[in-house]
Amino acid sequence: MKDLHSFGWYAGKIKPDLPNEAFDPVPARLWGGLAYLLVTIAGLLTIGLLSINPIFYLGISIILGCSFAALGFLGHEILHGTVVRKPWLRDFLGAIAFWPLTTGPRLWRKWHNLTHHVHTQHEEHDPDAWPTFEKLAKSRFLRWIYRLPLGIRAFFSFCSLSIQFSAHSMKMFTVYLKEFNPKKRPAVLIEAILPWMTWIGLLVWVGPFKWFFMFLLPLLIANLIVMGYISTNHRLNPTTEVNDPLANSLTVTVPKWVDFLHFNFSYHTEHHLFPGVSSKYYPLVKEQIKKRWPERYHEMPMGSALVALWKTPRLYYQQSELIDPSKGTLFGSLGNGLDPKNIQSKGLDTLDTLKAFQERKAK
Repeated sequence: MKDLHSFGWYAGKIKPDLPNEAFDPVPARLWGGLAYLLVTIAGLLTIGLLSINPIFYLGISIILGCSFAALGFLGHEILHGTVVRKPWLRDFLGAIAFWPLTTGPRLWRKWHNLTHHVHTQHEEHDPDAWPTFEKLAKSRFLRWIYRLPLGIRAFFSFCSLSIQFSAHSMKMFTVYLKEFNPKKRPAVLIEAILPWMTWIGLLVWVGPFKWFFMFLLPLLIANLIVMGYISTNHRLNPTTEVNDPLANSLTVTVPKWVDFLHFNFSYHTEHHLFPGVSSKYYPLVKEQIKKRWPERYHEMPMGSALVALWKTPRLYYQQSELIDPSKGTLFGSLGNGLDPKNIQSKGLDTLDTLKAFQERKAK
């Protein structure tokens, strides 16, 4: 693996070439959020108050799911402090934006801002990092999962994208609640409960049939969109001891109109270099990165990244490789031999390693 540098090292070199206004909050981003909020309310009222052909409910559900996802992207930006700076207003607006995804602002900042961003792709400390080969021997469930052929695992993994964000958010709630100051835990609990009270209240009001189109299906669609990005953010990259965004993060490319609708969420390496800068300015950050370190920078079309995810396993081996225990084969990671256009695997390097692998698989 190439020499690694911290995100601060890169940011320090790029910052002088960015305009001063890039470091100011951009409250104008809220206009986009207002548009999505109005679309969401209109969609919910249309399904809730009108009795029309269910095919129209389906169309509205798709629009609602896209709006839920886009509000989540804006909420992510808001809670990084790049839209407004006042803490109470930041958390209030972030709570509204994340309401459909049922994630509270305090939990998100603890999990995402203070842990994931600080320990990105660290195999022990990043709550979003995928497991290592060493953890396989310690988990009967993982051993069962990774006995399945890669194609079957990939199929179910992609299907699970429709629930992964919500499921992981619930897991993070149980993990981090105890780490909050006891005086702040009631607020964290309220932020977690209130959105669900809203959606369960909606179920009581409209019944299960309409609720499916008003919340459940849109939530699945939103999960799928959000996880389409999140699954490509780091899962093809190596784990790293040093938090080097050019090594451990991937920027995907999508059509410009999609970037507009999704608040430039595709610029993920740029986000990890400057999480306190509005994504409005990430194209400028990208220009500076590619000017200085083009050989280190990882980007690819979203479709290519998803195909590469399908064809590679999600279990890390010695940080820079991905291992498929069902066959005992290795794949490179980005910057370490993985060519998304020609994905190749290889056998384990040594007899000792193979023996260790076989012994663990047999347990």
